[in-house]
Amino acid sequence: MFPSKPGLTLLALAVAVLASACASTPTGRSQVMLVGDREMNAMGIEAFSQLKQESRVSGNTRQQRYVRCIADALIAELPAEWQELPWEIEVFQDDAANAFALPGGKVGVNTGMLQLADSADQLAAVVGHELAHVMYRHGAERFSQQILAQTGLTVAAVAANMQAPENAQLIMGALGAGAQVGVLLPFSRKHETEADLEGQRLMARAGFDPAQSVALWQRMQDQGGARAPTFLSTHPNPGGRIQALERELAISRPLYQQARAAGRVPGCRP
Repeated sequence: MFPSKPGLTLLALAVAVLASACASTPTGRSQVMLVGDREMNAMGIEAFSQLKQESRVSGNTRQQRYVRCIADALIAELPAEWQELPWEIEVFQDDAANAFALPGGKVGVNTGMLQLADSADQLAAVVGHELAHVMYRHGAERFSQQILAQTGLTVAAVAANMQAPENAQLIMGALGAGAQVGVLLPFSRKHETEADLEGQRLMARAGFDPAQSVALWQRMQDQGGARAPTFLSTHPNPGGRIQALERELAISRPLYQQARAAGRVPGCRP
C-alpha cells in the first residue's frame, strides 16, 4: 500500500527538515539540529531571567567577583563567535554543588560548588565544562532529540522553521521544562565526555592547571558517599570520566605550559 498524498508530503517535509538540520561539533561529530541558535539563545536568556527571579542570587560581592574572574578568563579563550555572546555570570545561594550554562551566554554557579571546588583551578574545570556544553550546542542537540522522540517530525518541521524569538515559549512548552530548560535536562554520556575534555583544554589555554580537573572529579567522588553532589549525579560513570580526563592531560598540559609562557596567569582569588 502506497502512502497517501498528505503522507508523501509529510514524508518529503520530514526528509527536507533532517537534510537541512545537519551540523557538527568543533571536533567534527555530526549533529541533528532542529532549533537554531537564535531560538535557543532566546530560551536560555528567558530561562535565566526566571531563575534569577525564582532563586536567590548571592549578595556576596566577593564570591561574584571570584566566579566572574574565572569565567572571563575562560570566555576569552573561546572561539570569536562565542566570545560575542552577551555573557552573564551569577552566583546562586544554594548548598547543592552544582553549576550550569544556558544558551545565550548565561552561567550560574551555586555557592555549594564554591565550597566543593577548593581552588580557582578546580572551579575553572567546572565552569569550563559548562561553557563547553554551550560551544558544542549540546542544549540544542538534546532538545532536537526530545522533539524527535516525543512529538515526531511534524512538530520538528515546525520547530525547524521557527524564526522569531517570541516562539521560544512554544518550544519551551513542547519540552515541558519551563524555566528549568537546560538546567534539569540531563545530557547524554557523549555530551558529558565532550564537555569534560573540551572544558579541560579550555581551562589549560586560559592558564588554569588542567590536572585540577582530575582532582576535582576525585574530590566529588570521595565526598559523594551515599548522596553524591548534584553536579556529579548528572554525570554517569565518574570513574571512567576521571580516566578520560587523565588521558587528555597529554594534550592539555602542553596547552597549559604555552599559556603560562605567554603570561596567562589568572589572578582569581576566593
